[in-house]
Amino acid sequence: MTDDTGSLIYAVLLLVLVASSLFARRLPLGETLKMALTWVLIFAASFVVFTFRSDLKIVWDRVATEMGLNDGLQEDGTLRLPRDPNGHFSVVATVNGEDVRFMVDSGATTTSMSLAAAKAANVDIDASGFPVVVETANGTAEMQRARLERLNVGPIKRQDFPVLVSDTLGDTNLLGMNFLNTLKGWRVEGDTLVLNP
Repeated sequence: MTDDTGSLIYAVLLLVLVASSLFARRLPLGETLKMALTWVLIFAASFVVFTFRSDLKIVWDRVATEMGLNDGLQEDGTLRLPRDPNGHFSVVATVNGEDVRFMVDSGATTTSMSLAAAKAANVDIDASGFPVVVETANGTAEMQRARLERLNVGPIKRQDFPVLVSDTLGDTNLLGMNFLNTLKGWRVEGDTLVLNP
């Protein structure tokens, strides 16, 4: 016997029990039908919730994250990031103890920070080295190499993490593939980015 068959038999037995208790009370037919319909609706709602419980959990997690009721962190350590209104995935990480908002960009080879964000987080920029020329969405840009003492994205912690810094990024900071490649896995599920530390 499968779990679904067992659940169906259990539901039928409960309906029979409720129906027999209604008929035993000898209420007027209209009243009995109203009560029976109410119980059928209760069982139907319970069945729908039970059947779609995993989907409903995903929806609830998304709503709770959007409303700020949770930070997207799951019990197993997985981080779920909802797509923002601009169509991007972003996260507030801590860099050397300072909060910095990053846009997750799988098209960026290396994690990049704006000069202002790097200075605010006391990032040690290697000004003596040759600049790195990279292709960006706005053309080529010169960037300086730097290393973050500490980078925390939710429960994911990295130390001595390499980044590029440039004043051409405006206020945009990009979490690139050199971060995503350190994870066990990452994937996009609809409008949610899932990071497995």
